[in-house]
Amino acid sequence: MTRIFSGIKPTGHLTLGNYLGAVRRWVEVDQHRADALFSVVDLHALTVEHDPARVRRLSRQAATLLLAAGLDPQRCTLFVQSHVDEHARLSYLLECTASDGELRRMIQYKEKGAAARAAGESVRVSLLTYPVLMAADILAYETDEVPVGDDQTQHVELTRDLAVRFNQRYGHTFTVPKATHPQVAARVMDLQDPTAKMGKSHANGAGIVYLLDEPDVVRRKVMRAVTDSGREVVYDREARPGVANLLDVLAAATGGDPEALAGAYESYGALKKDAADAVVELLRPLRERHAELAADPGAVDKVLREGAERARCIARPVVDRAYRAIGLLPAG
Repeated sequence: MTRIFSGIKPTGHLTLGNYLGAVRRWVEVDQHRADALFSVVDLHALTVEHDPARVRRLSRQAATLLLAAGLDPQRCTLFVQSHVDEHARLSYLLECTASDGELRRMIQYKEKGAAARAAGESVRVSLLTYPVLMAADILAYETDEVPVGDDQTQHVELTRDLAVRFNQRYGHTFTVPKATHPQVAARVMDLQDPTAKMGKSHANGAGIVYLLDEPDVVRRKVMRAVTDSGREVVYDREARPGVANLLDVLAAATGGDPEALAGAYESYGALKKDAADAVVELLRPLRERHAELAADPGAVDKVLREGAERARCIARPVVDRAYRAIGLLPAG
C-alpha cells in the first residue's frame, strides 16, 4: 500500500487555507487510499522566536482540529513530531548528507532570513537546517507521497535529492518520495492581500479566516475582502486576483468550478455573500466537533500517544538501518 506523510506546523491558529489546501484532502482522500501518517511538527515551530506555552497550546489545538476535521485514528496515524525521537536522530545524518549551498538556496530561508536581518534580529541555525529535519520527517517512514502546497515543493525536492545521495553513498536505505498537490484551492490567498498566501502566522488577521472563527467573524472578513478594479466577475488569477481568490474559495467550499461560478454573478457583493455563507457552513461541523473534543483532552492525548507508538514502530527500523549504513556502531 502507498504510504503518505504530511505535517502541519503549530506556529499559529489553523486557517481556511490550511483546511482547503491540505487538511480536507487528508480527510476525504489520503487516509482512505493509503497508509497515512499525519504529524503536528512542533519542532519546526522552534526555528524563530516563540513562546513555549503558546507552542504547546497550538500543538494541542492543531491535533484537536485535525481530529475534528475528520482524521480517523482507526484509518491513519496522528502524532506529535517531538514524541518520536527518530525524527531528530535521522535529521543529523541528513545534515551530514546535505550541502551548505543547497540549504541556503531554499526560498523560505532566503525570505525569512532576510526579514529577520532587516528587523535587526539574529537568524537561528535551525532556520537554515529545518528543511533537513523535514526530509527526516518524510524519509523515516519510507514515504511514497507527500501531499503539500506549492510553497513546499522545493523542500520535497531536497528530500528526494538527499535520499538519492544517501542511497548512492551508503547503499539503498530510503524510499524516494514524490510531492502530490490538490487540484482546487491548493493555495488560498489572504482576503486583504490576494497576492499573498493565507498564512496562519501572519501578524494581521483581517484577511485570514481561522477555523475557529465565529460565524459572524467569518462573514465580516469575507464581506470585507479586497476585490479588483472594474465590476465584471471574471476568473483571472493574474488580472483579477481578489475575485479569483473568492471564486476559488467558493468553488472549494461548494464543490464547483471557479470559472463556471464566475458566470453566475453580476456583482462582487453577491459573490462575497455566497462565499461567506459557504465558508460558514463548511466550518460549522468542524467547530462543533472541536468543542466536543476540547472538552475531553484526555481522549486527544490517548490518540496522540497511540499514534506516536505506531509511528515509532515504523520509523525506528528505518533510522537504525541508516545509522548502520552510514558507519555508526550499533548500540548494545
